[in-house]
Amino acid sequence: MNAATFPDPAPESVLDAMLDERALSKLRWRCRRGLLENDLFIERFFARYESGLTVRQADALGLLMDLSDNDLLDLLLGRKAPQDDLARDDVTRVLGMLRATRQSA
Repeated sequence: MNAATFPDPAPESVLDAMLDERALSKLRWRCRRGLLENDLFIERFFARYESGLTVRQADALGLLMDLSDNDLLDLLLGRKAPQDDLARDDVTRVLGMLRATRQSA
């Protein structure tokens, strides 16, 4: 395969840019869950952090939202640690932010 097959990763400045209103609205919609416990974590997360979310944090949150409700809850409650594709610094930071909202409730 040649280099043209794979897009270049986004520059750091793009990843660290603040999320605009439209992207934030889409993210909120994507984060709706079927399990009330997850929704509580997520609602508190947005109440606390939405005004300062970056593209990088939104991407990490999106990866967490790809999980099933039970797997997400296990991570939020600390029953499991992020593994495989989720064992990244950005995902771990966002997970810490989500967990921090539990103590503020």
